[in-house]
Amino acid sequence: MVLDFLRRSGMEAGPSEPTEQKASATGPVIAWQGGGRVVWSPRDVASLTKNGFVTNPVGFRCVKLIAEAAAAIPLVCQDAERRYDVHPVLELINRPNSAQGRAELLEALIGHLLLSGNGYLEAVGDGGLPFELHVLRSDRMNIVPGTDGWPVAYDYVVGGKKVRFDMGVEVPPICHIKSFHPTDDHYGLSPISAAAAAIDVHNSASGWAKGLLDNAARPSGAIVYRGADGGPGTLSADQYDRLLSEMEMHHMGARNAGRPMLLEGGLDWKQMGFSPSDMEFMETKRDAAREIATAFGVPPMLLGIQGDATYANYQEANRAFYRLAVLPMVERVTASISDWLSRFSGQAVRLVPDLDRISALSAEREAQWARIGAASFLTDAEKRSLLGLPPLAEGS
Repeated sequence: MVLDFLRRSGMEAGPSEPTEQKASATGPVIAWQGGGRVVWSPRDVASLTKNGFVTNPVGFRCVKLIAEAAAAIPLVCQDAERRYDVHPVLELINRPNSAQGRAELLEALIGHLLLSGNGYLEAVGDGGLPFELHVLRSDRMNIVPGTDGWPVAYDYVVGGKKVRFDMGVEVPPICHIKSFHPTDDHYGLSPISAAAAAIDVHNSASGWAKGLLDNAARPSGAIVYRGADGGPGTLSADQYDRLLSEMEMHHMGARNAGRPMLLEGGLDWKQMGFSPSDMEFMETKRDAAREIATAFGVPPMLLGIQGDATYANYQEANRAFYRLAVLPMVERVTASISDWLSRFSGQAVRLVPDLDRISALSAEREAQWARIGAASFLTDAEKRSLLGLPPLAEGS
């Protein structure tokens, strides 16, 4: 900016006063590069959610794509012998509480998994199969470990008030689903945490672009002052203050874009073009967007990110998205919920995704059905098992 150039050029009137130096005690152990230290955003759940989801379009779209696609997959309820069209567990999942349906509940649960690495379900009931299921916010839940290291309780804290869920009972009231974390015994590692550095870069690039737009979307320049003899000169204090005031009032911001500048008294405007690093700044932003998408397992092609041609077409990218990101998430979540609910009912049932009703996998499933159906060396029971179907009842 012009003001920074003037200050760096020593054109300010009067001697400069020493500035107070402050630094962190940990500063010497932080790696330095260039003229200053890299400043990263905090890595707690609230900060990551704000920086990577609420204010970042790439992170927001990745979470929404996975959560909405996973919540929309049809589920079937089956045990080792049959598949149920009507079952209490299926009814509970389809209408978990008075305010949410199956899609809303699963979207919220999977969204918390992606943002914090942890998802919590609360069961409301009187000992049998729960009457209702509720998703609890992961940033409000704290694990209380016992002497053996396993959780003995969960504390849910809101506004200074705490509700404790005892996990020492026969059937625990909380279902905790967590992602793999190599260095934490109790909490999971979220994709947004792995993408935190790329998110900071992407947000900083967006801030740089916004600053450029505020500066009339053009590179900055410098005002050069020459004295009466044509050589470098120094402005008086009044002249300097007047120049700053006129620049701020009449020539800065998008509102003043293109307004001509009247220079007098030996002042000359020197245009500064974009440096090579400025020209590569937007490419850096696209690279950061690709890294964010990679952390979530979303093909960048589905997000409209330029420069990515990993897949031949959109259909292949969409199929890879379901196979690599959506289905593993759905299977892990439904397996945990099925095992947890089976402890309430005493009946071992499973909630599994109905792969034959996923449009993105229709061509793949059709080929699988044709291949298995044409295998004459397989029995009907073996074919059903390969297709994920329960065996037929005797006599059918």
